[in-house]
Amino acid sequence: MTANDVPEAARTLWHFHHVNSTPSAADVIIGLGSYDIRVAARCAELFKDGFAPRIIFTGASGNWTSDLFPASEADAFRDHAHQLGVPTEAITLEPRATNIGENVRFCADLVPDAKQVIFVTKPQTQLRCLATAEHQWPGVKSLVTAPDTAFEDQPLPHHDQRALICEMVGDLDRMRTYVTLGFQRHVDVPEPVTQAFDALVAAGYVDHLPQPRP
Repeated sequence: MTANDVPEAARTLWHFHHVNSTPSAADVIIGLGSYDIRVAARCAELFKDGFAPRIIFTGASGNWTSDLFPASEADAFRDHAHQLGVPTEAITLEPRATNIGENVRFCADLVPDAKQVIFVTKPQTQLRCLATAEHQWPGVKSLVTAPDTAFEDQPLPHHDQRALICEMVGDLDRMRTYVTLGFQRHVDVPEPVTQAFDALVAAGYVDHLPQPRP
């Protein structure tokens, strides 16, 4: 793979990971904590547009955020949403979750009577979020959306393009193995996506893989 081939393969994974459900009225908006504060802004936008009366921000402090935020990801997202006009009383924090499965399960415990929820996450995490929610919270209708960010604009100063590509590679690997561990439902991976994944692994984009590769 040449340097010019990397963006094309990365975009293949980028589009595969997208879901972008059309939002509709829900019981709650659930913002998955991460290094990307734009997720909190998207939650605030949905709240102010009237899609749900309540937001739950979920997330502890992880490897990518321990030096980024002074407290948990949930706290940082709450503060940002409040700055954007969401009243504090409309926000609930879940500051313990350290992975998407815990995001889903811990939030399910907070709203056991929910029938429809809107998950908001990073663009490249949407499919993994949906597959996890549909498996671990089967009693609700899960919609998944994200900030409307182009691939070229997704890298951040603290999470550059290489980190983004490695993240997508690692998440695809997890989606294929987490089914057997009972963490999520099966997801069909088209051959062009598998080829893009293999090419990026061969090119060294392996920083986020869950185990060493040969």
